Amino acid sequence: MVTSPARGRWAALLLAGLTPVVAELTLGNPPLRQAWLLLLWMPIYGAGTVLIRELVRRTGRGWYAVLLLGAAYGIVEEGLALQALTSPTLYGVAGWAPRVLGLNSAYTELNIPYHAVFSVALPILLVDLAVPALRHRPHLGRTGLVMAGVVFVLGALLLRWTTVFIDPGYQAPPGALAAFALVIAVLALLALRFVPRPPDPPAAGPRTIPAPPVVAFLAGVVAFGYLALLFPFGGARHPAFTQGGWVVVPMVAAALLAVAAGLLLRRWTAHGGWRDRHSLALAGGALVAHTVFGVIANGDTNADRVSLAALGVVMIGLLALLARRTR
Repeated sequence: MVTSPARGRWAALLLAGLTPVVAELTLGNPPLRQAWLLLLWMPIYGAGTVLIRELVRRTGRGWYAVLLLGAAYGIVEEGLALQALTSPTLYGVAGWAPRVLGLNSAYTELNIPYHAVFSVALPILLVDLAVPALRHRPHLGRTGLVMAGVVFVLGALLLRWTTVFIDPGYQAPPGALAAFALVIAVLALLALRFVPRPPDPPAAGPRTIPAPPVVAFLAGVVAFGYLALLFPFGGARHPAFTQGGWVVVPMVAAALLAVAAGLLLRRWTAHGGWRDRHSLALAGGALVAHTVFGVIANGDTNADRVSLAALGVVMIGLLALLARRTR
């Protein structure tokens, strides 16, 4: 199918605008009354995800590459720009769990996979479902790709500039910054050069795949469980209301939950019976669960919780419309 460049640009703009909404606003961070903060995050979030999608599509890679580059994006934002991975004061996350090699361990375990999934993979998946004619093609030309890269870098610098005011006087150690840069480069190299290209979808065989409602439910359980195990909420100061060395228990549980979910998803998607409605159920279940968690954990006031719940209802309505389009 021949598609116009204008349609690709609109799809890229949709992805750029959707990304910070999915990653931040639907989690209640920031609350709706401070939604203007998305203007500060749009350059790094939107351009970052657009850049990742363009690179993956141009190299013919698949979702493994998206997730690896999503993890690299998380390190750029949290390690280089915000420097929250190493800051002893920002957000109070240094007190969640013992610091390991200068890293805020629980915060790192929470946010790098979170960015890979909610800041990168899910927005890309949703736009591919909304614009199926372009799902296997780049949205932009070479000039658009370069522009996305430039805006991404400027967005990271903007985020770093704003962090100076909320975490004054802190500068990550040069060794940590160098290590972050090295890990980012390795992840990018693995994603774009060494991750195998996805094979052709196999024909449906005897293996069964759960119905979309079951996929949505399980995705919601995994998303809510991962967040609840690592993000202190309900008055807790440490993950899952633990203290001292016991904090390792929810951290290991979260890692095992993520690995189990990844293996199960790999098994399902390798089967020819996996369809767009399963992909939408996967995304919808995770998004609804993470908004429910935001209502519980991120609402500072009743008004914030009610407004986030209302946003969740709107999100469910939009997912339902997309489901009709997918069918």
